[in-house]
Amino acid sequence: REYKIAIDYLSFSFEIQDAERPDEVEAAPETGVMIFGLFIDGARWDRENGIIADQYPAKMVETMPVVWFKPLENFKPDPEDYQAPLYKTSLRQGVLSTTGQSTNYVLDVSLPSKEAPALWVQRAAALLCMLND
Repeated sequence: REYKIAIDYLSFSFEIQDAERPDEVEAAPETGVMIFGLFIDGARWDRENGIIADQYPAKMVETMPVVWFKPLENFKPDPEDYQAPLYKTSLRQGVLSTTGQSTNYVLDVSLPSKEAPALWVQRAAALLCMLND
């Protein structure tokens, strides 16, 4: 509303922060929101290189650092980035809504990768808001 961008043209870019917890974030962003508490399943976030990477052995799910959701008009993600689906729960199931999307699906989060995005699709890598263990 502040920038008078029509909702049809609003999208998000994403910046993974170095901060692991909210108290480590130095200042609130001017636009957008910082998200804390996400998990990554089927991959891990390589904190050293700032990319999505292979899971560690016997480690199915890991925590994500703080993620900055930056609203932009007509943002087009880098085709080399993996568009990781973000789900509300680890069950990854929901009811199809009238939009044709699952009620459990939130949006795709663009994650930089050294590998082709197809690798992460095959591994079903996804971000999760909560675990159902």
